[in-house]
Amino acid sequence: AEEGEDDAASVAAPARGRGKAATTNKKAAAPAKKAAPARGGRGKKKVVEEESDEEEEDGDILMADSDGDDSQLFVQPAPKQASRKPAARKASPAKRAPAPRKPAQAKSSAAAKSQSRLDFSQPNFSQSRGPANGTSKKIQEISDDDISDEDAFEPAPSTATTLETPSTGKYEQPTGLFINNEWVKGVDGKTFETINPTNEKPIVAVHEATEKDVDIAVSAARKAFEGEWRKVDSGTRGRNLTNLADLMEKHFDTLAAIESLDNGKALAMAKVDVNAAAGCIRYYGGWADKIHGKVIDTNSETFNYTKQEPIGVCGQIIPWNFPLLMWSWKIGPAIACGNTVVLKSAEQTPLSALYMCNLIKEAGFPPGVINILSGFGKIAGAAISAHMDIDKVAFTGSTVVGRQIMRAAAGSNLKKVTLELGGKSPNIVFDDADIDNAISWVNFGIFFNHGQCCCAGSRVYVQEGIYDKFVEKFKERAQKNKVGDPFAEDTFQGPQVSQLQYDRIMGYIDHGKKEGAKVEIGGERHGKEGYFIQPTIFSNVSEDMKIMQEEIFGPVCSIAKFKTEDDAIRVGNSTTYGLAAAVHTSNLNTAIRVSNALRAGTVWVNQYNMLHHTLPFGGYKESGIGRELGEAALANYSQTKTVTIRLGDALFG
Repeated sequence: AEEGEDDAASVAAPARGRGKAATTNKKAAAPAKKAAPARGGRGKKKVVEEESDEEEEDGDILMADSDGDDSQLFVQPAPKQASRKPAARKASPAKRAPAPRKPAQAKSSAAAKSQSRLDFSQPNFSQSRGPANGTSKKIQEISDDDISDEDAFEPAPSTATTLETPSTGKYEQPTGLFINNEWVKGVDGKTFETINPTNEKPIVAVHEATEKDVDIAVSAARKAFEGEWRKVDSGTRGRNLTNLADLMEKHFDTLAAIESLDNGKALAMAKVDVNAAAGCIRYYGGWADKIHGKVIDTNSETFNYTKQEPIGVCGQIIPWNFPLLMWSWKIGPAIACGNTVVLKSAEQTPLSALYMCNLIKEAGFPPGVINILSGFGKIAGAAISAHMDIDKVAFTGSTVVGRQIMRAAAGSNLKKVTLELGGKSPNIVFDDADIDNAISWVNFGIFFNHGQCCCAGSRVYVQEGIYDKFVEKFKERAQKNKVGDPFAEDTFQGPQVSQLQYDRIMGYIDHGKKEGAKVEIGGERHGKEGYFIQPTIFSNVSEDMKIMQEEIFGPVCSIAKFKTEDDAIRVGNSTTYGLAAAVHTSNLNTAIRVSNALRAGTVWVNQYNMLHHTLPFGGYKESGIGRELGEAALANYSQTKTVTIRLGDALFG
């Protein structure tokens, strides 16, 4: 057992074979609570839960202790269900008390009824029931007779509301769970609020998925996969996807506004995201009827061929930093290959994923093919990762959580896993680079999306011949970045996504100062309201500093000098991550040599953060498993079957 498992949260997995969903054992003490003054001089106190600073960019921590141990979630074989207490969670190191989003309980008993219960059960398939307060649960068999015809599908009456954005005015925002092409409430009737990071006020409450809702969604996806969807030809799958891309473009302004409202990203950047997301869905719509096998000649007496088949029901867990874009990266290849999907959005940013659901129906997808859940990683995410009837899980987020998901997948039904994880990417500038061009890309490489980017160029290495000049020019350029209201036309950097993320970033900044790094610019809060942080540049750093080794996921970078090409390669490869890197030089030979030597899944030359849906993206080392985008992503969602036919006489007479 790895160090820290005694403090882990256990996931109990039923005996092998399709039939039971794994549920999280939640026999643990409630998190400590404390009163924290409300910010902005509101004169009130908020009751907040102390959160771990390991809840990183994905917002989907299954369970982690405050020291960042990676062995917190693991799976034990049934029937033995061990109950372990999670370690006490420490307060964030930042100065401001965290105020994480707390799920709101339903206000009436009627809301707690199973209004969303759908009967998509397969033979021998069971769902887990348990008390709504999250105490220990036992898996119970539910037969078809347990659910009446009236309960088989009862749509929720309040699964949408009217919201307003500064750029589009009023629009209809879905808030329910999208299962089997219908809007439903969660079985337990719980909701949670999504917070506007610009003003720290609630936007709306959405329905929360628990393990029970995951069971129902998986059952719907299984029924669709084994039934109608399996019979749909590849051309129709492609048309469904291209129809969806058309609808995304039709709703372009609304989708971009929702991203800015819910995530806090600048509207101009949100529009880029929506355009890229629609392009990704359209691209995989084109791939749907071009996924082929091969004929393989071995001898004259056999005929052999391979065919690519879908994996089955795919669980997908996406992060909050690019909500709609990550949605499209997951949905596109999975559907093109003929799978069905149960996708959980990040609890910080559920709104654009929910808005897309009505477009899914309009695009012509049959019921059960795409199911979208809003919920928390440690509940719904854990249930997806350990579910016995999910065939594959895909996750984008932190390396810490990626490890936990692999344990859950291995300890349940050994489901296939794709992970796109963290990074600490080097941005290397040689003496012969066009310095103004390099500074432009270095600025974009770290401060794009408020630094909340897995491939952010947070380690800047500049050759000693131009180092001093570069630092001064870089400071000037970074100070021109407009920080403020995401809906303002000239805003480049909006707020961080949440109080928790704000505190975590400020904690890293404080740590860098204490270790002796020099703050060239920034290092402080911006404004008095919202989760805004000044663009921050550290110099006088060493490779062993925390800010040089760990992913900060905010508008913070460190700049250091190097002497030779070998030095640049050595420091570029000096972390456990390997997601991306960049080289700035006017010498093509240098660019190719260094690109080949860097252990990263993507290397940009004289540019940064330029992704495209046709180009594979993924990491080396601890930055992930598998590739997103391009033809390469199809391998994550398909499996090869070999068929060999005997043409000759009996071999053994």
